[in-house]
Amino acid sequence: MGDRISLTGITGLGHHGVLPHERAFGQRFVVDVTLELDLAAAGASDELSRTVDYGQLAHRVHEAIVSEPVDLIETLAERIASVCLGEGAVDRVTVTVHKPQAPVPVTLTDVAVTIERTKERRRA
Repeated sequence: MGDRISLTGITGLGHHGVLPHERAFGQRFVVDVTLELDLAAAGASDELSRTVDYGQLAHRVHEAIVSEPVDLIETLAERIASVCLGEGAVDRVTVTVHKPQAPVPVTLTDVAVTIERTKERRRA
C-alpha cells in the first residue's frame, strides 16, 4: 500500500511525565501521524465518506494529548495510535510524539518516540 495521509505538528498542553512538576504544570507535546489506507475510491468518487476526515481526526488526536495524564510518551503514542486505527479505512498508522521540553540534564531540541501499529483484521 502506498497511499498515505499525514498530519504534522498537532500540538497540545499535556500533563504527562513521571516528575511531579510535569504533572502539575504540564508542557507542550507535538504529534505527527501518518495513516496508511487505500485512497483510490476517495480519489475516484470525490466523496469524504470514502476517506478520513482529517479535521475531525486532528481534533481527536488533540483530545488524546490533553486528556488523562500518563507517565510515558510511549503510552501516549499507543493511545493516539488506537484513536487513528479507530478510523474505518485506516490499515496502518505511524505516530511520533515529540516532547521538546523534556526534563533532561543536557541541552537538546527534542525527545521523540515513534511507533507503528497495524489494524488487526478479524479472519472469517
